[in-house]
Amino acid sequence: MPENLDTERQQLRLATEALVEALMPLEQALEAGEPAESVRPQVIQASKEAGFYGMTQPAAAGGSEAGALSLTVVREALASANLEVARFVFGPRPGVLIAAEGQLRDEYLLPHLRGEKRGTFGFTESDRAPRPTWARQEGDTLVVTGLKSFVTQARGADFVSALVNVEKDADGVGGTAMVVVDLDAPGVTFEREFSTLEGGDHAAIRFESVRVPKWRVVGGLGEGMPRALQNISTVRMSLSAEACGMMQYALRFVTDYISAPHRSGTPLGDREGVRLRYADMRIDAYAARSLLYRTARLVDSDANDVNEVMCCKIFCTEAAGRVIDQAVQLVGGNALTTGHPLERLYRQVRSMRFTEGASDILRLNVARGTLELGLGRL
Repeated sequence: MPENLDTERQQLRLATEALVEALMPLEQALEAGEPAESVRPQVIQASKEAGFYGMTQPAAAGGSEAGALSLTVVREALASANLEVARFVFGPRPGVLIAAEGQLRDEYLLPHLRGEKRGTFGFTESDRAPRPTWARQEGDTLVVTGLKSFVTQARGADFVSALVNVEKDADGVGGTAMVVVDLDAPGVTFEREFSTLEGGDHAAIRFESVRVPKWRVVGGLGEGMPRALQNISTVRMSLSAEACGMMQYALRFVTDYISAPHRSGTPLGDREGVRLRYADMRIDAYAARSLLYRTARLVDSDANDVNEVMCCKIFCTEAAGRVIDQAVQLVGGNALTTGHPLERLYRQVRSMRFTEGASDILRLNVARGTLELGLGRL
């Protein structure tokens, strides 16, 4: 546990570890073949009783709305247990809908938070499209056209919050906007569905002159990109915390493995080459956790944190990739057997370097943030 956590968050870490212990029978049931949908309600109930379920939800909608540091503590602790059922612990996040008001709040945000409607986020554009997703204005309606190429967990969702470039009207009003589009609306089609290495389900969604009332714009026209980036930064912090938790699990696994008797007659940990690699794993984990907790505090301070969050996401996910790759190497080929705990981590961590921004794209943005915008700190 980081030494500089206050008493409240130290207790939060301990409470998370207690929740993990309570969830172990449900994890074992899932591993034994119990359907996820039958396990999920039990996880949610345990999470609610322990006070975790509403941490990702706004207080105005009945949630407990935890800050970045508290969420980091919990997410890291959950990830360090390497539990499949951990994905059911938190309630649905509001995402960009956190700013929804009036009819948009009543018909989309609140049902989403209650689990009555499910939303997804459409940001990534297709390289094959003639232009980024756009909309023309017709009175109180937007007519949306385009292709979002990588929408996660789209199948089964009721709506997508999509970033759209709105053409200016006669008064010169337009710009980027976050627009809520029903996925069963006329003109919406799933062009392609696919899965990725870590088991995630995704889709490419096409909009062909989809008519959307303007009251489904989150905020106002011209505010889309800042709202989208705010949502992405939240997810990037989540990924960073999970990456650090994954490193802790891998290190515990490897520590036990190289300390145990080996067929050679002596533990692998007695070998100098093994110790050098093991030391590098610990160095990566130490540096990543230090960066993670400093960044979480910065986010809670309401300072401009876009560059720092990108730095954190890049470093933590790449460090986790190195640590878990080395863990597999030290444990040997069995670690790549389907169902082995390190095999699952190996698949998951590789995708993290793409999720919410590929590492090199983020590197370019970090440089731009300083060289062109004067942002960022060391």
